[in-house]
Amino acid sequence: MRIGIDIDGVLTDVESYQLDFGSKFYLYKYNKTIVNYKGYDTTSIFEGTVKQDNEFWFENIREYIKQPARKYSDEVIQKLKDEGHEIYIITARSSALEYTDMSTEEMKEAVREWLAKYGIHYDKLIFSPEDKVDICLTNNIDLMIEDRPTNIMDISKHIPVICYNAGYNENCCGNNITRCYSWYDIYTKIKNI
Repeated sequence: MRIGIDIDGVLTDVESYQLDFGSKFYLYKYNKTIVNYKGYDTTSIFEGTVKQDNEFWFENIREYIKQPARKYSDEVIQKLKDEGHEIYIITARSSALEYTDMSTEEMKEAVREWLAKYGIHYDKLIFSPEDKVDICLTNNIDLMIEDRPTNIMDISKHIPVICYNAGYNENCCGNNITRCYSWYDIYTKIKNI
């Protein structure tokens, strides 16, 4: 099976990062607190503007991209590879960079280095737009592991999706959607799909 894996929210815990680092940033810069802890991005979490969200990431992206991989993600991905599955890392990390002073190539290299540092082995790395449906179809992905609500719902119309649980995607359900809570939970659920 060819398995697509997102980075932010699946290999990393972007939800906790935005709540932790966003709380400090929005409080000191804009006197704002968490309004919706289940928001997908800081605009909805803190009722911020797109400009404020970009400013938050501009100040925090270099720290965020050093955050560790989720526990056992490397181990489970290696087990899947050992069992003959192909691993495609599909990330929108370099699709829009108005939130950083990094160039597209710097961001891509940072992703490659991060994957190597945390022992995430893969067959192909794809830098995609935020909407990943076409990328999944073009690359014949059989199963996608994703956290972004719009991607979960759109991709699941075509192939099975494992939804990595987060407050912001708790309403994602339906045909072809399986919810997971950890990397060994993902492993178990892939065995049952």
